[in-house]
Amino acid sequence: MAITAAQVKQLREMTGSGMMACKKALEATDGDMDKAIEYLREKGLAAAQKKAARIAAEGMSFTEVVDGDKKGVILEVNSESDFVAKNEKFQNYVKAVADQLLESEAADVEAFLEEPWKLDPQLTVSQELSEQISVIGEKLSIRRFEKLTAENGCVVAYLHGGGRIAVLVQADTEVVNDEVKEALKNVAMQIAALKPLYIGREDVDQDFIEKERAILKQQAMNENPGKPENIIDKMIIGRLNKELKDFCLLEQPYVKDNELTVAKYLQKVGKDNGTAIVLKKYFRFETGEGMQHREENFAEEVAKQMNK
Repeated sequence: MAITAAQVKQLREMTGSGMMACKKALEATDGDMDKAIEYLREKGLAAAQKKAARIAAEGMSFTEVVDGDKKGVILEVNSESDFVAKNEKFQNYVKAVADQLLESEAADVEAFLEEPWKLDPQLTVSQELSEQISVIGEKLSIRRFEKLTAENGCVVAYLHGGGRIAVLVQADTEVVNDEVKEALKNVAMQIAALKPLYIGREDVDQDFIEKERAILKQQAMNENPGKPENIIDKMIIGRLNKELKDFCLLEQPYVKDNELTVAKYLQKVGKDNGTAIVLKKYFRFETGEGMQHREENFAEEVAKQMNK
């Protein structure tokens, strides 16, 4: 029995399985839709459930800036192995996800997954993700994304290590030229390298300061047993200020010129170009950060890829 494209489409919409898996299921069941669903449950979906239990903490973080450097997105899409992360099909898929996110109104990943897939509106983003899992053969997941828009200034992106770290920076500036954008890219590189927690001291959460103060106080008491508490309190002021300089981007020494802080560097570039450069927001994604990573022998990984 000849299987039609309409039947494949219907089964794909009903199950979220890949196109080729749906075609194979229909061929195996002579076009019987109910039996084809059962077939996919036994074959395709069982395999998908197996993939769902795997650890996907590799992949890549990615950034894209459009609309004359006025709008940008940063995202992380995970895979099981670094091999897949370097695969052109996977990278093209991540780029397509970024393109759609730039136009999407979704506030979170869950809402985004329910949207029609822009390149094939008959599918949802979630169904297209299932399609990619079928094609690539590994568990994939769209983990997170953030967007920045510059009303008065620009958005600059930086990608490190082929997507191991991605940074997106938004700044207000009256002048947007190559020198200003290069300065902001340098700042994005600093963010990638030194992982600041805040832009400036005024952004530091008071609870964070109190927690650090308590830790430093206990350290000082352990190092100086018997010292009066009021002396200890004075001792930790300098330590706390030093820590805040490490945590705050603008107070960090600029990595390309340690004579300057990041704030002084931006002031210098701004003065040279007749503008003030004010950092407003940034995001830093490191692929797989905070996730459980699988432990696997490298030789076994190579063998698995070769046997696919």
